[in-house]
Amino acid sequence: MAVATPAKTMTNVEAVRSTLYDALKRDDRIVILGEDVGNRGNVFLITKGFIDEFGPERIIDTPIAEASIVGIAIGMAMEGLRPIAEIQFADFIYPAFNQIVGEAAKTRYRSNGEYTCPLVIRTPYGGGVRGALSHSVSIEALFYHVPGLTILAPSTPRDIKGLLNAAIEANDPVLFLEHKRTYRLIKDEVPDEYYTVPIGKANVSKVGHQLTVVSYGLYAHQALDAAHRLEEEDHSVEVIDLRSIRPMDRSTILESVRKTRKLLIVHEDNKFGGIGAEISAMVAEEALFDLDAPIRRLCGPDVPAMGYALPLEEEFMISTERMVDAMREMVTF
Repeated sequence: MAVATPAKTMTNVEAVRSTLYDALKRDDRIVILGEDVGNRGNVFLITKGFIDEFGPERIIDTPIAEASIVGIAIGMAMEGLRPIAEIQFADFIYPAFNQIVGEAAKTRYRSNGEYTCPLVIRTPYGGGVRGALSHSVSIEALFYHVPGLTILAPSTPRDIKGLLNAAIEANDPVLFLEHKRTYRLIKDEVPDEYYTVPIGKANVSKVGHQLTVVSYGLYAHQALDAAHRLEEEDHSVEVIDLRSIRPMDRSTILESVRKTRKLLIVHEDNKFGGIGAEISAMVAEEALFDLDAPIRRLCGPDVPAMGYALPLEEEFMISTERMVDAMREMVTF
């Protein structure tokens, strides 16, 4: 008889903290570095107390210098450590763009496999917290064009633990995106034991047959909520939580679209050139004649930044009601 797996109810932020703590206990090669990760314990208290237990050699407070944080972490990774570099907010990652794109992502290729770069770069992203210009950005589209770089954006505590463990195990760089609005908003049962979630595999969070909705992060939850509301109107919507942006689970998306024959892509990032554009192109190339309606993208507006004023933030963010309206229009098309 199978024994039930012990589990704890955790929020997203608790899942990040717990997974990092267990990783530090499990593997002496793991080092965490970033701004305020030591004595302060991170601005979200994710690493609070870690420096007392693991010491300043493994929990390293850095200067406000993102290029140095990632550059030093690359050196650590190439010399046998498994660093986890934190960028305090995704909006601050730009100074490290060259280190990530020009160095970390190309390490294996340019060394003909002699070197790898087992580096995890964690950063909170996204809006909905009145963060305005410098604390609300979505950065995934700036990096998903880059071969050699894995990009993960889990939305639940269970997936955070499994994918963060998988990222730490990976021998090439991983950009690990955590939507800050979900940190304390989302709760889930998380198994106690060590486990991984496969990188590159999406989660079908709701099965349906009239419309496929693809999303990730905060909007994966809102899309699921919207789909359940439409169920009350006798409409059947399938919801796919992407989880892994690169590599992308093409087969799950295509299988779903060929079944439902309609596709709506929802993401918070700007519409132009976003992840939705790549999904749209992929479906158009491989399943165009399976479609009964044009592909639709429901995304952030093409403005330079999210405003601080509440009406501006609400206009930028996509409400569950807007998702319901878009889904209803498509299932009745």
